[in-house]
Amino acid sequence: MILYPAIDLKDGNAVRLVHGEMGSATVFNDDPAAQARAFVEAGCEWLHLVDLNGAFAGEPVNAAPVEAILAACPVPAQLGGGIRDMATIERWIDKGLARVILGTVAVENPALVREAARAFPGHMAVGIDARAGKVATKGWAEETNVDATDLAKSFEDAGVSAIIYTDILRDGAMKGPNIEATEALARAVSIPVTASGGVSSLADLIALRDTGVISGAISGRALYDGAIDLAAALKALKG
Repeated sequence: MILYPAIDLKDGNAVRLVHGEMGSATVFNDDPAAQARAFVEAGCEWLHLVDLNGAFAGEPVNAAPVEAILAACPVPAQLGGGIRDMATIERWIDKGLARVILGTVAVENPALVREAARAFPGHMAVGIDARAGKVATKGWAEETNVDATDLAKSFEDAGVSAIIYTDILRDGAMKGPNIEATEALARAVSIPVTASGGVSSLADLIALRDTGVISGAISGRALYDGAIDLAAALKALKG
């Protein structure tokens, strides 16, 4: 199981939110590239980046710090937030991004997901963010009646390389991930599923890994707060 350290970007800073509320932002580093380098030096094999402003604006806002991270770090990175057209997808791939995460457009324009997956095989992921099993879009600000598992199943034949499943009510709350829901989703589809939201201890990571079906886990606040030691966690997961 891959552990993805998360760098959430708001106004050019690396921050963490609680339940996705922009007003709850805590700034952990005003130099996101330095934060990314620290994660890489600890041994991470991937980085998970989110343009929080972009998720609300519907277009990239924190492009400069993302580009700085890509330039500074040799490991692959995935990015979500405000990526809603082919031109933006192509621009990020050209800049060296390993994986583009499509969230809102997966609900509003699924044809774009399919087109992008055909154009850039191996580089597209679908971000599914849910409250009580129902998908939320536009930076989690808008609720839908779309079931998370149904949405995931709809992309089974699209060629996407991953699904990033976030339980919004767990995100940033340090209360543990929704292992049951994430495992159920992973068992319902053949696409590799990454867990996000609430991962707050090494025990959480081990429990996710031990399901045998969850391919990755994203952690943010726990790494910044020191609840998870990244180097130790990476070693334990490999063990």
